[in-house]
Amino acid sequence: MTQQNALVTGAFSRRMYLRLEDQSEVVARIKGKKVRPVCGDWVSAEPIPKEPDWLITNIKPRKNELARPDNRGRKEVLAANISCVVAMAAVEPKPDWFVVDRYLAAAENMGADAIVVFNKTDLAHLPSVADEQLADYERSGYAVLRCSAESGANLDRLATMLATQTAIIVGQSGVGKSSVINYLAVDSEQRTAAISGSTGEGRHTTVNSVMLELPGGGAVIDSPGVRDYAPAIDTAAEVIKGFREINEAGQNCRFANCVHLREPDCAVKLAVEEGNISARRYESFKRLMNLSRDLANRRS
Repeated sequence: MTQQNALVTGAFSRRMYLRLEDQSEVVARIKGKKVRPVCGDWVSAEPIPKEPDWLITNIKPRKNELARPDNRGRKEVLAANISCVVAMAAVEPKPDWFVVDRYLAAAENMGADAIVVFNKTDLAHLPSVADEQLADYERSGYAVLRCSAESGANLDRLATMLATQTAIIVGQSGVGKSSVINYLAVDSEQRTAAISGSTGEGRHTTVNSVMLELPGGGAVIDSPGVRDYAPAIDTAAEVIKGFREINEAGQNCRFANCVHLREPDCAVKLAVEEGNISARRYESFKRLMNLSRDLANRRS
């Protein structure tokens, strides 16, 4: 059998879509229980004699992983080899900025670029609270786009920003990730659904991760929507790294090992008091610090 390097472009439980070296697409199975590829992985695969399927035999080393902890605190990888994380919120459902912060923290620890996208601006005037939160992200150095999948506003700009990237679009259920991807990828037919009228929460419409090529270059991975997310972060240092403005301000703390919670002469706490760091972002930082400790205890 002749093995080939292949890219995982779709993950469906234990079956995968692969793009082979000649750019053809095949369906593949996974060899054994220890091989767990995800969308974005490069793998070795070989054809199965007398069958249409291929067999994935191993996973190539990953540049990075977008991961989350499972119920036992163990790492669950969602996608791999990502160069850009697009964290999306929307006019509705009500934005959960703490979820956005956690995706941004994951991007920082992955060494990936990050973009904050605020969708559905056609539904209403941008709420003042969203203006405030988006301004905080801009002040922290993040690219922020206010867009509409319905009207197409600013989505051509997003396509330009993603033209050289392998990106993943993430966020709460119902914020319009699949609708944005439908616009960007043109021939994509990702499923969309209306917001649940009874709860105001989004319905999960993307069951599995799928990578789609963009006409102007680059690729995006559509991922299942969430109601909550936490990155697989193990240490205080990783939490600090996840908040770029806190990481920067912390260079001026009195103690080199300051974790910016109760230590004296903390430059981060002073910056929050003076309004140079968002109090909400600092609260988000403290929540993630506490969560990382809880997860560490679960694993022990």
